Amino acid sequence: MVKKDAIIIFGDTFTFPDGNAATNRVHTFAKGYSELGIKAIVICFRNDYMENNIGTFQDIDYYYPFNQTRRSNSFLKRRFVKLAKYFRTISIIRKLSNDYSVLAINLWTNRLLVQLFVYFLGRNIKSKIIHEHSEHPLRECKGKIQTQSGEIKSYFGTRLCDGIFCISNYLINFYLQRGVGNEKLLLVPSTVDTGRFRSITVSPLSYDYILYCGSLTIQKDGVDILVDSFNHLSSSFPEIKLVLIGKGDIPEEEIAIKKRVADLGLTNRVVFLGQLGRMDVPAYICHAKVLALARPRSIVADAGFPSKLTEYLSSGKPVVVTRVGEIPYFLKDNEHAFLTEPGNALEFARRLADVLNNYEFAISVGEKGKGLTETIFNYRYQAERMIEFIQKPGK
Repeated sequence: MVKKDAIIIFGDTFTFPDGNAATNRVHTFAKGYSELGIKAIVICFRNDYMENNIGTFQDIDYYYPFNQTRRSNSFLKRRFVKLAKYFRTISIIRKLSNDYSVLAINLWTNRLLVQLFVYFLGRNIKSKIIHEHSEHPLRECKGKIQTQSGEIKSYFGTRLCDGIFCISNYLINFYLQRGVGNEKLLLVPSTVDTGRFRSITVSPLSYDYILYCGSLTIQKDGVDILVDSFNHLSSSFPEIKLVLIGKGDIPEEEIAIKKRVADLGLTNRVVFLGQLGRMDVPAYICHAKVLALARPRSIVADAGFPSKLTEYLSSGKPVVVTRVGEIPYFLKDNEHAFLTEPGNALEFARRLADVLNNYEFAISVGEKGKGLTETIFNYRYQAERMIEFIQKPGK
């Protein structure tokens, strides 16, 4: 009997089936593989306490090898279950390799130990290792010693895989400059499942609003700049509110954003909805008047591409976004979206006002932006490229 081909998405930087931006990217990869006839399996290698450690979501099987529902009071037991996770993972991988022909393990991690572990797993089942790189590998390094250590870890990580999916040309060039062969690299930009944003007829809110959806961060996504921008235009558009979906990756940043809102007297105009389920978010995106992202310039912005932006574009609504990183490479100002310089709240407010004052034109721009999500950012289109890359002889 011929085994069905499979790709395992394995990592500790996402949760599944609900989670953050990385989770959304995992969903698009897995759905693309499945629709092209390849079994998609997700293994979350995190130490999360879960009621359901094994499950299936939309034909995607997932496992949490940590296999714990609650934290033990015993220090020794906690150490033991973390070690047992590795042996449980070996057992899961062996079973999967018996049931399927595993073409590749698509690895999502920043830890060298996990890369080494998966390298030996892959060699044991004769499967390729393809590492996912959506962020700059040195983004958290401070000072010369940490940077050198990060470079060494990155060097060995690139040697412990057969290929690398890079979310940006910036990362492609980063690895080319460090001796990684071009044949080992594939640009896989932000991917989106456009079907999530169709046929949503009822608005979840009774008022017009500008929407931000993502982590409530200052350094990464500039939510404080967005709040300041809204403050500049709020009196001119009294019927519009600013709606923020998400929570802070760093609690102190979320607290600072909420304090800024209170200090500006915008408590009744800025709505914090908190973290919403993945299935609930599309309705808020599709019924927003304008979608906004005031991401500042940073190493994170230079190397990455925000998944929220491709979700914004999928709605066909006007998008105002800063001109950072890979964004201007794909989006043209006044053609696909409305681009503005980063770090300038007044300029961002001006572009928001332009959109609201010229809404018919803004909608036409939003529709052209939506077209990109049906081509270059489409999950199935990119899945075809990834599978072709994986199956290429010699990789």
